[in-house]
Amino acid sequence: MSAAMFELPTVFIPHGGGPCFFMDWNPPDTWRNMQSFLEGLAAQLAVQPKAVVVISGHWEAPQFTVNSAAKPPLLYDYYGFPEHTYRLEYPAAGSPELAQRIANLLTAEGFACAYDSERGLDHGVFIPLKLIYPEADVPIVQLSLRHGLDPAEHLRAGEALAPLRKEGILLVGSGMSYHNLRAFGPIGAAASQAFDAWLTATLEMPDVARRNTLLTHWTEAPAARQAHPREEHLLPLMVVAGAAGDAVGTKIYADKILGMTLSAFRFG
Repeated sequence: MSAAMFELPTVFIPHGGGPCFFMDWNPPDTWRNMQSFLEGLAAQLAVQPKAVVVISGHWEAPQFTVNSAAKPPLLYDYYGFPEHTYRLEYPAAGSPELAQRIANLLTAEGFACAYDSERGLDHGVFIPLKLIYPEADVPIVQLSLRHGLDPAEHLRAGEALAPLRKEGILLVGSGMSYHNLRAFGPIGAAASQAFDAWLTATLEMPDVARRNTLLTHWTEAPAARQAHPREEHLLPLMVVAGAAGDAVGTKIYADKILGMTLSAFRFG
């Protein structure tokens, strides 16, 4: 079956800590469940998508900006990790045509949009995609977040991109359901659990209008600012939730890593 013959889901995934899946940890199985989840994600789709659009928590720009490179390089935007992790490769093609389609959809809904053909795919993109599509045989286009990190604006941007789902394009939000580097590990256990419970209940509710209202006001959730002192790792979720339309969210991964509760979700 062709990927363009039906509507693809959208997904929000955790991308881990830096190049965590490609290095040793203590304990050695720290990231194993997350790695296994990402390695099995492609099998959850009925077909291989024509391309993947990734919104990562590691790219913000003054306006929504789309990577338009035909052969995007990699951006090793992590620090203090083993030397070999700066030699990882992921030679996936880009798609200038898809980049233009994304920009057209956004501008049609009143968003200013820019192109960037120089910036590499950051680790919020190439690290999880190396596990999801290890052959690098699916074109990848990255879309930035917008400065200000307005949740309602990112939900609307997702709504603008919804037609891509019927065109064989997979939309992936790459972030973390809990991201507090100052309370990383067991110290974040209570906050991550409380916020995750709220997030799960919100995304799984059948009333999508109510869901989007709650997401817009996510800072009112239990332990919201403990879980996300800054929301750049949560905002990719807003884009894929907006693109989901009436599709209800489903939790497709749940784990405790170093004491922290982390989750992934699928819409559709």
